[in-house]
Amino acid sequence: MVHLSTIAHEDDVVNGKLADGISKAHLQLINDDDSFTTSIYGSKFAAKDLPKHEMPETEMSRDVAYRLIKDHLSLDGNPILNLASFVTTYMEEEAEKLMTESFPKNFIDYEEYPQSADIQNRCVSMIGRLFNAPIGVEDDVGAVGTSCVGSSEAIMLAVLAMKRCWKNKRIAEGKPWDRPNIVMSAAVQVCWEKAARYFEVEEKLVYCTEERYVIDPEETVNLVDENTIGICAILGTTYTGEYEDVKAVNDLLTKKGLNTPIHVDAASGGFVAPFVMPDLEWDFRLEHVVSINVSGHKYGLVYPGVGWVVWRSAEYLPQELVFNINYLGADQASFTLNFSKGASQVIGQYYQLIRLGKHGYRAIMSNLTRTANYLSDSLAALGFIIMSKKSGEGLPLVAFRLPPQEDRSYDEFALAHHLRVRGWVVPAYTMAPNTENLKMLRVVVREDFTRNRCDSLIVDIRQSQHLLEQMDRESIKKQQEYINKYNTSSGKATHNHPKFRREKHSLQGKTGKTHAIC
Repeated sequence: MVHLSTIAHEDDVVNGKLADGISKAHLQLINDDDSFTTSIYGSKFAAKDLPKHEMPETEMSRDVAYRLIKDHLSLDGNPILNLASFVTTYMEEEAEKLMTESFPKNFIDYEEYPQSADIQNRCVSMIGRLFNAPIGVEDDVGAVGTSCVGSSEAIMLAVLAMKRCWKNKRIAEGKPWDRPNIVMSAAVQVCWEKAARYFEVEEKLVYCTEERYVIDPEETVNLVDENTIGICAILGTTYTGEYEDVKAVNDLLTKKGLNTPIHVDAASGGFVAPFVMPDLEWDFRLEHVVSINVSGHKYGLVYPGVGWVVWRSAEYLPQELVFNINYLGADQASFTLNFSKGASQVIGQYYQLIRLGKHGYRAIMSNLTRTANYLSDSLAALGFIIMSKKSGEGLPLVAFRLPPQEDRSYDEFALAHHLRVRGWVVPAYTMAPNTENLKMLRVVVREDFTRNRCDSLIVDIRQSQHLLEQMDRESIKKQQEYINKYNTSSGKATHNHPKFRREKHSLQGKTGKTHAIC
């Protein structure tokens, strides 16, 4: 996610210096230009602040720049302990080497880098076949697809395609086309809200309940009207990882004689379900599914950011959205929100697809499922209420909450803060609206989350609970305020422009729902 930042005022730059009022002692210190004659920490640069607001007038040596930036980044959290994110944190050295060697390649230049372009086409074909896409190119039959920066761009493209298809149909029928809407869960990731807002599509929301965290198929189809451009169904919701019943929605549309398209947001589940639950019907086997997105940088096992979007056939991707461009060389068809981008992530995806094969992906996803089952059972034994599905019926994650207890002095957010002090990033969320402000915690089980590391987490959760149980409500509140202000990055953040703080137009702003990390 890209953050909006404010440009610092000169007074802020000056006043922000540490120890501004301390008088300088009169010492006899060396002032030689020692950039290249001593160690990095003996150079003049080690005694200065890193530039923060304006480019420096002079250069520094590359090893000094590298070391000072590396030292600065060392204060970031450990990605391995970040259990909030689905994003891949491990790849083999050979994959990293291939990706590094491809840094200079502008992927969009097909004429100059035809092999890289061909590798994208191979990935699209492999992923399309994984999703049971129709094959062939005659008479608009056969799937088409493209790589994206991530699932957010893929979803934007899919919404654009659905909206334009709907608009063209309405114009052909002589009907108004000024009030498009899309049906989706209130638990969608924020990129769906962005797509609807950016492209002026009304959101028709299917709300969760205290017992149901996914869309109800009947309620979903009942929201469809003549202005509906499509239905979003999620294969692995952000909060609980549960798969929405795409087949039930599809069958209800067929039963009611509706021709409403379905887009499946398989950002997280697209590389899990085909290997763990191959008989689950959610993809192009269903007649109303016209497009699917998936994140390569989640369970596709590639570093961020790469995503994919596939359409059932070219008829669902209107010609007027595709541009033919030749100023970089060969004539090329382009349907993207951006243009230039590196080839590294696409090449990393190809490496994983051919290196692991179906058997390798199945082995990894099976291990993740076993680990998630083990963690789920362990947390249930500690008294937590498990909200996620087990044994492949959802993503390999564990969503859980504390049992109702009036005399307990702490909540899920206090527990998350204590785990953060121990190094773990286990997020606490406020669930989607209409769940009575239900709170929950979520652990994403990724490839590098081993059974041994899982045991360490369980021990730390129990120890954190034990400590919190010995504290009174006021002490916990003060500790949370301190941790939030001084131990979390969000508490110390100063980059947000005042104008854009505490917005009230999104589901989070309106209802308090947490926009979960993905």
